[in-house]
Amino acid sequence: MSLLEFRDVTVDYASNEGPIPAVRGVTLTLERGEVLGIAGESGCGKSTLAATVLRLLPANAKIGGEVMLDDVDVLTMNWGKLRTVRWAEAAIVFQGALHALNPVQSIGDQIAEPIRLHKTAKDVNARVAELLQQVGLPASRAKSYPHQLSGGQRQRVMIAMALACSPDLIVADEPTTALDVMVQAQVLDLLTGLVRDLDMGMVLISHDLGVLGTTCDRIAVMYAGQVVETGAALEIFDQPKHPYTKALAGAFPRVGDPTARYAPAGLPGDPPYPGDIPSGCAFHPRCAIAIEACATTTVELVGGVRCIRVGA
Repeated sequence: MSLLEFRDVTVDYASNEGPIPAVRGVTLTLERGEVLGIAGESGCGKSTLAATVLRLLPANAKIGGEVMLDDVDVLTMNWGKLRTVRWAEAAIVFQGALHALNPVQSIGDQIAEPIRLHKTAKDVNARVAELLQQVGLPASRAKSYPHQLSGGQRQRVMIAMALACSPDLIVADEPTTALDVMVQAQVLDLLTGLVRDLDMGMVLISHDLGVLGTTCDRIAVMYAGQVVETGAALEIFDQPKHPYTKALAGAFPRVGDPTARYAPAGLPGDPPYPGDIPSGCAFHPRCAIAIEACATTTVELVGGVRCIRVGA
């Protein structure tokens, strides 16, 4: 039994224009002790997909399919059951810690809140101190306020909050956004070390395929609400098959690559507006190897790749 399964998940946002599809039939699995990376440009649906795990989407979102957490469909849970799952069984590290943390509460109080909701209130302060030390911060920082911490320290506080009730699953939504390279590496090492040491599972979302290639066990690349390629992380990064994945990989310089001194290759155009997705392969208007059939053929995910040109 997998820790987490997305089974043909769809998400449509209601609007005056009609339903706007943000996620279109995604099927993925995550095992305990594993890190699953989800990559793609802004607007590809990766954060929307992640938000379905704890049903954190706005009221105008309609979710279809199944999101199985420990073999129980999160989408069918009543609010009482869902409340017991949030933070206790699955937790999220939000993008932008400064905006996610309450500016008028100490970080100790904010870490303690899920503990008081889900666990016994006994020795809460000791647990908060333990969590801070676990993420590499001194226990004395419990009295600090978010504005008194650096960006990396605030991100560590978000991780401590996610760990407060010892969940089986952590969803990390762009956890290193706006952090410098050194702090980014420290935060990623911390997250992957916790997954390994605590036998958890983690979904790590990023637009940076290089980060995911060195951090995750498996990667799913999304475009226009669909998975276009999935497989082992190093294989996806070193030997991408889908033209979009190749473009993402080519957008980042590599250490030791003599061509890295030049500007990385870019990808012309923009991702499609979700309310006006091209027919056939959604990527074909930007694809350098597209043929006429790409504009009309519905492409399925075969062998981990959604492309009629791969293997042709």
